[in-house]
Amino acid sequence: MKIIHLTASYKPAYIYGGPIQSVAKLCEAATKIIDESKEKGNFDLQVLTTTANGDQELNVSPGKPVLIDGVSVTYFKRLTKDHSHFSPQLLRELKNILQAVKEKNIVHIHGWWNLVSVLSCWVVKWYNIPVVLSPRGMLTAYTQNNRNSFAKRILHYFIGKRLLQYCHIHATSDQEKDDIQKIINPKSITVIPNLVNFQASAASSKTMNFDNDPAVFRLIFLSRIEEKKGLELLFEALSLLNINWQLTVAGSGKKEYVDYLKIKASDFNISRHINWIGQVENKDKYRIIAQHDLLVLTSFNENFANVVIESLSVGTPVLISDQVGLSDYVTSQKLGWVTTLNVNAIKETLLIAFSQKEKREMIKASAPEIIRKDFNDDVLANRYLELYKQLI
Repeated sequence: MKIIHLTASYKPAYIYGGPIQSVAKLCEAATKIIDESKEKGNFDLQVLTTTANGDQELNVSPGKPVLIDGVSVTYFKRLTKDHSHFSPQLLRELKNILQAVKEKNIVHIHGWWNLVSVLSCWVVKWYNIPVVLSPRGMLTAYTQNNRNSFAKRILHYFIGKRLLQYCHIHATSDQEKDDIQKIINPKSITVIPNLVNFQASAASSKTMNFDNDPAVFRLIFLSRIEEKKGLELLFEALSLLNINWQLTVAGSGKKEYVDYLKIKASDFNISRHINWIGQVENKDKYRIIAQHDLLVLTSFNENFANVVIESLSVGTPVLISDQVGLSDYVTSQKLGWVTTLNVNAIKETLLIAFSQKEKREMIKASAPEIIRKDFNDDVLANRYLELYKQLI
């Protein structure tokens, strides 16, 4: 069986956030299982991707397969930048692979609304090969009506809709599944959570420069800084609090939007409470999260949100919006607080989280073990491999 993963970007293009981590983690865990199984030799997993790295290109040799943490990855040059990623060389290589071996192939495409995903899906459909599509949050009412909405509607009407009906959809949460089914009726839809890194691969001595006042409620936002993350709502809610709080904003985004948020913080008179630390390296991330009392994510839409699992893996409770895919999980496991996207609701939920110090301590003690059990790499990777076998 040849398993081909197609994605517009792959690590080390960490600028694209959580999906980079999830796709790579899946490929690494599946490759490990294949290598250690009795069926080694009957499986061949490879990744086709582009050199995309935001406005820049990755420093790699295009067209030559390389091993990235045990996974065979081939990067191809792109002719267009974000968010189209047009790469004729990638499409040509995909066609050559499918022509060479037409039986027992399966293609897993990650993401949508880019020319790697859409055109690759068209090529695979032409050869009548099964397609698993992980939209990665790209098939929701929010994303359809947000950025480049007119172009998306045109693409969906003329090409996308028929391609999506050919696919077996993979959703990362029940919420994402519900969102997808409002837009398209695929061949099938299966819910399997993301694989998530729990700990940094290297030790780090980086720490935050906090004072030692235990009365300070230390909050952290760690994600790509963009409109859908709801930071404006969070800032307004924080401006209404009468407690001693500090917010760390970790992540990068377009300079114009980050500058706009800093102006908003000034308008709300909360600038002195916010520490902007920029992009955080993986080796520093977990230590920094663990130094805070609460991770906050008041997003308008998140199909999953890896950072929620990352935070809980080091015992830091979470406060998230009900539009985050993991909100049901957080509620059922009692690992944090869930709020609606209303400023007063966010404010009140923050105050509840602040007042329930005993609950935060209980989460700190119990969450790491719960996360390691519920998001075990081998268990989840085997579910993906079983899905591939069933579809073939």
